[in-house]
Amino acid sequence: MEIENFNLRVYGLLLRDKKVLITHEHRAGIIMTKFPGGGLEKGEGLADGLTREFNEELKVRITVGDLFYVNEFLQISTFNQKDQLLSFYYYVSCDSTFKTADGREKLNLTKGEQIFEWVILKELNESDFTFPIDREVVKRLKELG
Repeated sequence: MEIENFNLRVYGLLLRDKKVLITHEHRAGIIMTKFPGGGLEKGEGLADGLTREFNEELKVRITVGDLFYVNEFLQISTFNQKDQLLSFYYYVSCDSTFKTADGREKLNLTKGEQIFEWVILKELNESDFTFPIDREVVKRLKELG
């Protein structure tokens, strides 16, 4: 396997009332649980990309805070075996309210569907997340208490 590209990803950790916002999505034939965010576009800075992603996904404006984590291990993309992922996780804040799902009836998502959910930090479970980098972020969030 030869790596041809870096795929830069940027995600937001929106914390509120001892909860964190996560998303359940159905993309490329996979139902995934992850943190809100996505791919950086060419010519875009990390904060600008994260702001764009939240605006596209939730129709809200965020303030990007401190960097929380960058993956330090090699991660190949699930979707393209020639892409190496570099994922940046930032604390974000948002004054807006937005609709989220109640409960966890999310495994029957239709193609292209995305549902957001608030999860109590103490109840986060690494195994609920689809991707290895997100699992590492969950582990680190839980270590903070």
